[in-house]
Amino acid sequence: MQITRQADYALRAMLYLARHEQTRNEPNWKPATTSKIAQEKLIPSSFLAKIISQLSIARLVNTLRGASGGVMLARDPENISLLDVVEAIDGPITLCECTKDPFLCSFGSNCPLHEVWCETQNELVENLRSVSLAHLIAREEALTS
Repeated sequence: MQITRQADYALRAMLYLARHEQTRNEPNWKPATTSKIAQEKLIPSSFLAKIISQLSIARLVNTLRGASGGVMLARDPENISLLDVVEAIDGPITLCECTKDPFLCSFGSNCPLHEVWCETQNELVENLRSVSLAHLIAREEALTS
């Protein structure tokens, strides 16, 4: 299993927005523009537009049109997990078909792998759910200080 490039870009854009939110109390604060995010995070602009649209549909970001428009987080960074972002872009995480539906396994209830795949998938999902954008920002700040 590999996280798609689109999900990776979405995570990088969301981290940019989370850092941008930290400056919200400064005078003249405005939502981040997609062009600025694309430039800073080296994401193709047209690709980022599609990503922002998906994040908006998932209610992870809010978008504003117009001269003062841009993108901002829809929730606090503490309340947005890696799982939220990845699933907004790639859909639910499944390691193999049988973790979604055990009846799809041709070996049925005699498959020795089914339990291992389900446990592994659950651990991955829980790990991604437990890491918030705020946690990643704190981790980055600790690494750079």
